[in-house]
Amino acid sequence: MPLLEVNDLTTWFHMRDGIVRAVDGVSFTLDRGETLGIVGESGSGKSVSCYSLLDLIPKPPGRIERGTAVLGGEVDLLRAPREVLRRIRGKRIAMVFQDPMTSLNPYLRISTQMIEPLLIHEGLGNREALRRAIESLEEVGIHDAVRQIDLYPHQFSGGMRQRVMIAMALITHPEILIADEPTTALDVTVQAQILELIKARQRELGTAVIYVTHDLGVIAGVCDRVNVMYAGTIMESGTVDEIFYNSAHPYTQALQQSIPSLHDKGKSLYTIPGAPPDLTEERSGCPFAPRCAYEEAHCTGPNYRGLDAFRGRHKTACLRVLEGELNLKEENR
Repeated sequence: MPLLEVNDLTTWFHMRDGIVRAVDGVSFTLDRGETLGIVGESGSGKSVSCYSLLDLIPKPPGRIERGTAVLGGEVDLLRAPREVLRRIRGKRIAMVFQDPMTSLNPYLRISTQMIEPLLIHEGLGNREALRRAIESLEEVGIHDAVRQIDLYPHQFSGGMRQRVMIAMALITHPEILIADEPTTALDVTVQAQILELIKARQRELGTAVIYVTHDLGVIAGVCDRVNVMYAGTIMESGTVDEIFYNSAHPYTQALQQSIPSLHDKGKSLYTIPGAPPDLTEERSGCPFAPRCAYEEAHCTGPNYRGLDAFRGRHKTACLRVLEGELNLKEENR
């Protein structure tokens, strides 16, 4: 049984100018000890999908229209009472937010914010909770943690605030860690240290990780499976090897072609033509079709069926690939 099973998650924002279909029918599973990467352009629905699982979207204008997200085969996160979610958030599921500047309370010392989950979820005393908090800061590379822990967020650099967020998320040994761009403010050395710490927790405790990022290089290095998102839906899902070496959707290939390190020096950087769709407009068929080099008329017709099995657990939403009309491997030889 999967640790987390999400089915048809749909989150819309009801704005004055119309309905923004930010997440539209997302389904995936997460096993214990597994690292699932979620990748895609800005605005593709990666972060909103994760916030929806913990009921962290602003209401209004946000609304979870339908779907289920079953944790451990027992709790549907999308329908759980507020009291149940409070016991789960920060304990069974923890999250590293994308922007530590707005996620840390500027009025409270780091020590106060770090020991709170230990006081609430584990019932520790202040002294033991503070000791655990200092150890957690040291694990993420903050030196002189005994002194630093009593500072305020504004006294930390952006990278140090990011490390504080990671330490706070890991301090209760959660079953699931949702990491939303967790290492963007860190230099390469510290980034490697943080990723190794997360891997160590997975080996020791079986922690599952949902890793949200724009960095395909990080995805290739740390993830077991990958979901490629576009316009609020999953375009392709598979193992890292399937996504990188046998991709089955033109959007996935376009993302890979946009990686700067894969370009010859002096040549123009590849960019995906066109722009992402307006999510306030109703659409039929493949949302990537207007930007796709392989578009045919039936891609936007009634036969489009969205994400479907391509080969084993490898899934794609490209109708032409599913029907055997298009072999992307042969097209790109």
